[in-house]
Amino acid sequence: MIPQEDIFQIGSKKEFEKITLKVFRHQYDNNLVYQQFCNFLKKDKTNVKSLTEIPFLPIQFFKSHNVLSSPETIQQTFTSSGTTGMQTSKHLVTDVSWYEMSYRLGFSEFYGNIEDYCVLALLPSYLEREGSSLIYMVEDLIQSSNHEDSGFYLNNYDELISKLIELDDSGQNVILIGVTYALLDLIEKQKFQLKNTIIMETGGMKGKRKEMIREELHSILCKGFGVSKIHSEYGMTELLSQAYSLGDGIFECPPWMQILVRDTEDALTYVSEGKTGGINVIDLANINSCSFIATQDLGKKYPNHSFEVLGRFDNSDIRGCNLMIV
Repeated sequence: MIPQEDIFQIGSKKEFEKITLKVFRHQYDNNLVYQQFCNFLKKDKTNVKSLTEIPFLPIQFFKSHNVLSSPETIQQTFTSSGTTGMQTSKHLVTDVSWYEMSYRLGFSEFYGNIEDYCVLALLPSYLEREGSSLIYMVEDLIQSSNHEDSGFYLNNYDELISKLIELDDSGQNVILIGVTYALLDLIEKQKFQLKNTIIMETGGMKGKRKEMIREELHSILCKGFGVSKIHSEYGMTELLSQAYSLGDGIFECPPWMQILVRDTEDALTYVSEGKTGGINVIDLANINSCSFIATQDLGKKYPNHSFEVLGRFDNSDIRGCNLMIV
């Protein structure tokens, strides 16, 4: 078994590749679903020598199969949201400490000490259902902040408005994490001029509003909150790690996560930097499920492993953590 410190203390490109190939071999041996998928592509431990030779499991498998690389008892089942009748994804987690370590270290990587913030969460559609990995993470960040005003807000916008203004005016650093449609609802009730608050949208209209491109959305949110940048989180039920954008829709990954962009016409080849294609995610925190996932998101990769999410493949399900459709 690969210890957590090997994953979460990766310090170089060479180290990332070495551990990623080790994870691939481990999951090929221990994950029957993934092994069968690799064998179908005529890939195995003997002929996969680099990152680009690793098969990426289509994300739809999390809807139809139990994707597991561990025989241990399942501690937590994370599920995606979906409209009535839509089949949802399930991520079976045998050791939730991998998730906790991933999002705690990931947050710290981009934002520093959680105790420096008051964390406000406006995630009504997630709170109203069971099994959300986003709620699990945000609840822990709220508790870890140790701030008396940190907490969730369901539909009590008036209370949130007064609390947000009060905290920001006092000079307190605040992070407001919100689902997109609820953030839009909030600024329709109140316009802000925030100086000490980070607005982080998690994507998703949940059928409440029409989808819009990121530039339009972020322009509206910037104006409504009186901030210069909108931050974003890129995560999903099937991942135990998140990428973050500190503005302009350009995401960066923590050291144990990486993005590859595949050709839309040939899923086994990759496009060069700056070209649009399908997003493949390596998430080494998924050690006990599958670390190699072909998403249905479209994006571009840039230097230093940064990337942009442009939308989704046509005719694919609208996933719970859907980011703007183009």
